[in-house]
Amino acid sequence: METTDSPTFAVAVNAEALARVGTALADENRRRLLLELLNEPAYPADLAERLGMTRGNVSNHLACLRGCGLVRTVPVGRRVRYELADPKLAHALAELASLVLLVDQAETTPSGEPCTPGDYSCTAQSDPLPGEEAGHV
Repeated sequence: METTDSPTFAVAVNAEALARVGTALADENRRRLLLELLNEPAYPADLAERLGMTRGNVSNHLACLRGCGLVRTVPVGRRVRYELADPKLAHALAELASLVLLVDQAETTPSGEPCTPGDYSCTAQSDPLPGEEAGHV
Protein backbone atom coordinates (compact mmCIF):
# COMPACT_ATOMS: atom_id res chain seq x y z
CA MET A 1 0.00 0.00 0.00
CA GLU A 2 1.41 3.34 -1.03
CA THR A 3 1.04 6.32 1.28
CA THR A 4 1.56 9.98 0.63
CA ASP A 5 2.49 12.79 2.95
CA SER A 6 -0.47 14.90 1.88
CA PRO A 7 -4.01 13.55 2.17
CA THR A 8 -6.36 13.65 -0.81
CA PHE A 9 -9.66 15.36 -0.18
CA ALA A 10 -12.87 14.77 -2.08
CA VAL A 11 -14.70 18.02 -2.63
CA ALA A 12 -18.34 18.09 -3.61
CA VAL A 13 -18.86 21.05 -5.91
CA ASN A 14 -22.30 22.44 -6.58
CA ALA A 15 -22.00 24.00 -10.04
CA GLU A 16 -25.21 26.00 -9.57
CA ALA A 17 -23.85 27.55 -6.36
CA LEU A 18 -20.63 28.48 -8.16
CA ALA A 19 -22.65 30.07 -10.96
CA ARG A 20 -24.56 32.17 -8.43
CA VAL A 21 -21.35 33.32 -6.78
CA GLY A 22 -19.94 34.13 -10.21
CA THR A 23 -23.01 36.20 -11.07
CA ALA A 24 -22.70 38.09 -7.81
CA LEU A 25 -18.98 38.76 -8.18
CA ALA A 26 -19.22 39.73 -11.85
CA ASP A 27 -20.42 43.25 -11.01
CA GLU A 28 -18.18 45.80 -9.28
CA ASN A 29 -21.04 47.27 -7.21
CA ARG A 30 -22.12 43.84 -5.96
CA ARG A 31 -18.51 43.07 -5.02
CA ARG A 32 -18.34 46.35 -3.10
CA LEU A 33 -21.61 45.56 -1.31
CA LEU A 34 -20.42 42.08 -0.37
CA LEU A 35 -17.16 43.47 1.01
CA GLU A 36 -19.10 46.01 3.09
CA LEU A 37 -21.35 43.24 4.43
CA LEU A 38 -18.24 41.20 5.14
CA ASN A 39 -17.34 43.87 7.70
CA GLU A 40 -20.77 44.03 9.32
CA PRO A 41 -24.51 43.78 8.60
CA ALA A 42 -25.95 47.04 7.27
CA TYR A 43 -29.07 48.85 6.14
CA PRO A 44 -29.45 49.75 2.43
CA ALA A 45 -29.46 53.51 3.11
CA ASP A 46 -26.20 53.24 5.06
CA LEU A 47 -24.63 51.14 2.31
CA ALA A 48 -25.67 53.70 -0.30
CA GLU A 49 -24.09 56.52 1.69
CA ARG A 50 -20.85 54.62 2.41
CA LEU A 51 -20.39 53.51 -1.19
CA GLY A 52 -21.61 56.69 -2.91
CA MET A 53 -24.40 54.83 -4.69
CA THR A 54 -28.08 55.68 -5.06
CA ARG A 55 -30.52 53.87 -2.80
CA GLY A 56 -32.27 52.44 -5.84
CA ASN A 57 -29.03 51.06 -7.22
CA VAL A 58 -28.14 49.51 -3.86
CA SER A 59 -31.61 47.98 -3.57
CA ASN A 60 -31.35 46.45 -7.05
CA HIS A 61 -27.94 44.94 -6.35
CA LEU A 62 -29.02 43.66 -2.93
CA ALA A 63 -32.04 42.02 -4.58
CA CYS A 64 -29.66 40.26 -6.98
CA LEU A 65 -27.40 39.14 -4.12
CA ARG A 66 -30.44 37.91 -2.23
CA GLY A 67 -31.69 36.05 -5.31
CA CYS A 68 -28.26 34.44 -5.63
CA GLY A 69 -28.59 33.27 -2.02
CA LEU A 70 -25.58 35.22 -0.76
CA VAL A 71 -27.32 37.70 1.53
CA ARG A 72 -30.39 37.60 3.70
CA THR A 73 -32.61 40.17 5.31
CA VAL A 74 -33.26 40.61 9.00
CA PRO A 75 -36.29 42.72 9.98
CA VAL A 76 -35.41 45.33 12.61
CA GLY A 77 -38.53 47.24 13.51
CA ARG A 78 -39.74 48.90 10.32
CA ARG A 79 -36.33 48.59 8.63
CA VAL A 80 -34.59 45.68 6.94
CA ARG A 81 -30.93 44.95 7.62
CA TYR A 82 -28.80 42.91 5.21
CA GLU A 83 -26.14 40.40 6.20
CA LEU A 84 -24.21 37.58 4.57
CA ALA A 85 -26.40 34.49 4.31
CA ASP A 86 -23.77 32.06 5.61
CA PRO A 87 -20.76 32.64 7.88
CA LYS A 88 -18.75 30.41 5.53
CA LEU A 89 -19.29 33.01 2.81
CA ALA A 90 -17.32 35.55 4.85
CA HIS A 91 -14.37 33.16 4.99
CA ALA A 92 -14.67 32.31 1.29
CA LEU A 93 -14.81 36.01 0.27
CA ALA A 94 -11.79 36.80 2.43
CA GLU A 95 -9.89 33.93 0.81
CA LEU A 96 -10.90 34.99 -2.70
CA ALA A 97 -9.94 38.61 -2.02
CA SER A 98 -6.50 37.51 -0.83
CA LEU A 99 -5.69 35.52 -3.98
CA VAL A 100 -2.64 36.55 -5.93
CA LEU A 101 -3.45 36.11 -9.60
CA LEU A 102 -0.77 35.69 -12.21
CA VAL A 103 -1.19 38.17 -15.02
CA ASP A 104 0.92 38.25 -18.16
CA GLN A 105 2.98 41.43 -17.81
CA ALA A 106 3.07 41.72 -21.61
CA GLU A 107 -0.67 42.36 -21.75
CA THR A 108 -1.68 45.80 -22.92
CA THR A 109 -4.84 47.84 -23.35
CA PRO A 110 -6.23 48.41 -26.87
CA SER A 111 -4.33 51.76 -26.90
CA GLY A 112 -1.04 49.97 -26.14
CA GLU A 113 -0.76 51.01 -22.48
CA PRO A 114 0.27 48.35 -19.91
CA CYS A 115 -2.60 46.62 -18.13
CA THR A 116 -3.37 47.66 -14.59
CA PRO A 117 -5.09 45.68 -11.83
CA GLY A 118 -8.83 45.69 -12.35
CA ASP A 119 -8.57 46.51 -16.07
CA TYR A 120 -10.50 43.58 -17.48
CA SER A 121 -10.52 44.96 -21.02
CA CYS A 122 -6.83 44.18 -21.47
CA THR A 123 -5.83 41.83 -24.24
CA ALA A 124 -2.75 39.67 -24.56
CA GLN A 125 -0.38 40.44 -27.41
CA SER A 126 0.15 36.78 -28.18
CA ASP A 127 -1.22 34.18 -30.53
CA PRO A 128 -4.39 32.44 -29.32
CA LEU A 129 -4.08 29.01 -27.82
CA PRO A 130 -5.51 26.09 -29.80
CA GLY A 131 -9.31 26.26 -29.63
CA GLU A 132 -9.24 29.98 -28.79
CA GLU A 133 -9.84 31.25 -32.30
CA ALA A 134 -12.15 34.23 -32.54
CA GLY A 135 -15.47 33.35 -30.98
CA HIS A 136 -14.38 29.91 -29.79
CA VAL A 137 -13.08 30.58 -26.30
